[in-house]
Amino acid sequence: QVQLVSSGGGLVQPGGSLRLSCAASGFTLDYYAIGWFRQAPGKEREGVSCISDGRIYYADSVKGRFTISRDSAENTVYLQMNSLKPEDTAVYYCATSASCWSRDKYWGQGTQVTVSS
Repeated sequence: QVQLVSSGGGLVQPGGSLRLSCAASGFTLDYYAIGWFRQAPGKEREGVSCISDGRIYYADSVKGRFTISRDSAENTVYLQMNSLKPEDTAVYYCATSASCWSRDKYWGQGTQVTVSS
């Protein structure tokens, strides 16, 4: 059974850090692209970062603050988020696809990230 489970969200003060995890089961992450997306209240879902075949992409809004990485042994992709800002508040989702640009994606459940003092 293919499954993606995301975790690691929470409440953090501005300037703080969180690490999100996206654990896969039923397939091997190494063979697919894994992307992180987020959706804030009242806004459209946006891509945050993606890793595929050794290539990594970031949205301009998170460059220099977020780092995506893959642990093959754990079959897990991480999103390290530093210097968090209130505008980073959103539900974060991970998704897998054939490539970072594929429209067909398999989604995990979301994890809430709230940046507030």
